[in-house]
Amino acid sequence: MLKKKNIVAQISKATVVVLILAISVSSCRTTQPYAKLNTPTESLYRDIEVLDTNSMANIPWQELFTDVSLQNLIHKGIENNYNLLSAYSQVEVARAYYLQSRSAILPSVNGVANVDHGTSTSYQLGLTSSWELDIWGKLGSSRRAELNNLLQTEAGAKAVETNLVASIASYYYQLLTLDKQLTITEETAENWKSTVITMKALKEAARVTEAAVVQSEAQQYGVEVTIPDLKQSIKELENTLSLLIGIPPSEIQRGKLDNQKALELMSTGLPAQLLANRPDLKQAELNLRKHYELTNVARASFYPALSITASAGQYASNIEDLLNPGSTLAKIAAGLVQPIFNKRANKTRLEIAEEQQKQAFYGFQSTLLKAGQEVSNAMSLYKTTTTKAIIRQKQIDALELSVDYSQELLENGFANYTEVITAKQSLLQAKLSGVSNRLEQYKSVITLYSSLGGGWR
Repeated sequence: MLKKKNIVAQISKATVVVLILAISVSSCRTTQPYAKLNTPTESLYRDIEVLDTNSMANIPWQELFTDVSLQNLIHKGIENNYNLLSAYSQVEVARAYYLQSRSAILPSVNGVANVDHGTSTSYQLGLTSSWELDIWGKLGSSRRAELNNLLQTEAGAKAVETNLVASIASYYYQLLTLDKQLTITEETAENWKSTVITMKALKEAARVTEAAVVQSEAQQYGVEVTIPDLKQSIKELENTLSLLIGIPPSEIQRGKLDNQKALELMSTGLPAQLLANRPDLKQAELNLRKHYELTNVARASFYPALSITASAGQYASNIEDLLNPGSTLAKIAAGLVQPIFNKRANKTRLEIAEEQQKQAFYGFQSTLLKAGQEVSNAMSLYKTTTTKAIIRQKQIDALELSVDYSQELLENGFANYTEVITAKQSLLQAKLSGVSNRLEQYKSVITLYSSLGGGWR
């Protein structure tokens, strides 16, 4: 009993000494708390008048894209896209590392069962424990670095989701555009067949020559030959969408371009709101914070590590006495390990950490400028395509009248057949370009929505 009291007294004294030592040096922390960036964003957008703080990025994609077929495709993409699934798997990996870093401040405990055959045989059965005190803040900085890495990975997954939603929507409207262009082309080919019949009738009446008939037939074939290319483009685009939603190449169920509701351009909000809405900007800032904490870790490595080790168990020279109460023994120790010479490893680690922190800062600034560029480009494109759409419709209206007048004049002998051919060619190109202009409008809104940070909510 006296022996046990002496052991307890020794452990208690050692513990007090260790705690006093830890308290005396804990005020000498080498790490510094991260200071949030004060990033000016007032001039980030070009030629954009911000009227309010409402941003279309806060609108769920289900409210922006009201086409049911498109909504179904986006749902499938979020559930099945392998790049997105991989990104969220990386989040779980980062979460595991973070949980491990949280446990670094806890003592480790191991069971010991040992037989030592030295000058004499001895037996040991018990527990050992070690605990590193975070007197310099190194373990805390490591934990915060892993937390920022976790949050950065989550933001990265949201960025993948934002891009996925925008890509599916963009390809969907492109598919509807090709469908519409195919319809226009097929209708034009049928109209040319009627024109050929008309030319043949006019030739019989000696109103035009054989050249007019041949020219009209050539125009018919010239239109028809583009139809297989359009159908090929449609299949390839369907295959691209199939890949995005995680299924084998398949036909895509979709609506029609003429039935689509216009995507309304809404407020961009303040440029500063990009920092909260854009996942890639969050990702870049969290990456900076992670490297800031890793620099703290590298700096703390220059200072001594204070650790406590303890063991308790049964020690005996023969196995019969191993479980005897008198064989109980416990000890505790504390020590400081100060790096003196380690082949410049700590200095190199700090220099690399500081440079990586700079790189993370430059990466954040570059991402911010890119965000401003994307928003500015999307707004400018929307204005440009809106202006073009108005002018293009006027062109189509004029060309339709031109075709009607030319056809009528030809039949009455007041016009040359080349005027009809030219008018019809121009009308076809104008109609196809008009559909492309409409696609550009859709894409500009989708790009603006994505560049403002919409799509992951």
